[in-house]
Amino acid sequence: MKLKYIIYLLIAIAMAYFVYYRISANQKIAGSGGGKDKKGPPPSLNVNGIVVSTGNFINDLGITGAIEANESIALQSEVSGLITGIYFKEGSNVNKGALLLKINDRDIQAQLQQARTKEKLSSTNEDRAKQLLQKGAISQEEYDTSLADLLSLRAQTQLIRAQLAKTSIYAPFSGKIGLRSVSTGEYITPSKVIANLMSINPIKIRFSVPEKYAGQIQVDSPISFKTSSSSKVYTGKVFAIEPGINTQTRTLQLRAVAPNPNMELLPGAFATIELSLNTLQDAILIPNEAIIPVLKGKTVYISKNGKAVQVPVQASTRTAENIVITSGLKVGDTVLTTGAMALKPDAAVKVTIVKN
Repeated sequence: MKLKYIIYLLIAIAMAYFVYYRISANQKIAGSGGGKDKKGPPPSLNVNGIVVSTGNFINDLGITGAIEANESIALQSEVSGLITGIYFKEGSNVNKGALLLKINDRDIQAQLQQARTKEKLSSTNEDRAKQLLQKGAISQEEYDTSLADLLSLRAQTQLIRAQLAKTSIYAPFSGKIGLRSVSTGEYITPSKVIANLMSINPIKIRFSVPEKYAGQIQVDSPISFKTSSSSKVYTGKVFAIEPGINTQTRTLQLRAVAPNPNMELLPGAFATIELSLNTLQDAILIPNEAIIPVLKGKTVYISKNGKAVQVPVQASTRTAENIVITSGLKVGDTVLTTGAMALKPDAAVKVTIVKN
């Protein structure tokens, strides 16, 4: 029995020594400082950044619109009748006052001749009655009746002349006339469109802007625009602004005018427009990629003492590349423009300054 206890005792001593040996060995490894599993401070994150400065910001608003003729009408007749003459060539330029179309007026000419004959006779009777009145041969009432007849016939003659004038259609303004839809000898009615007449030098551009820009637009504001048919850039200026906001679209409607001496711009064409708004003085601009949307607004990261610091900002106008910061940043701050998704507050950063 004593031998058994001695064996147990030796085993216990051996196990205790083994445990002591392992603990001592681990402590030596930890204290040596050269172990492979040692963890030091995390490495700095390489990011790009800009130094905040101020400058003038020319705000251009990109919108779409449509080109319109300066003046445009659909030529129509006021009276019905047979067309006796067409005096314009399709697609040609016509001058204001040029005769374009003539409608048969023989019956109206006959009516005018009859009315003029009656008017002449009535004028003779009125003159005779005036002489008799001066001699006291007739009463004032009789003369007034003669005068009334003359004035009535004159009015009738004027009415027939007005009807006669409607049988001739003249160009109300200078412009280019389109394709005609009538022929000589055709019976025309007032509902029939003869052709379209347009004045396209200069041309007008119609477009709308969101109501938030209403206070930044003025008459004579410059615009530049392109059409889908050409890469050429045209220029113009705003000449008219609608006095109220469209309640359905929440937009403000505008019209601009642009020269078109070569007749390159055609009414109805789609236009891509750049509208110059007010210039902001001493504005702070940062790249769009620096902005981090959050639940309550927008934030950016700045570098401070080698660490990333997240600060809230207020922004206004945005362009394709930059955004205007109205509060939250000051001149001299270093704004981080890359690594926004990997950054965390107080993270160590190594910033490479790039030109904004």
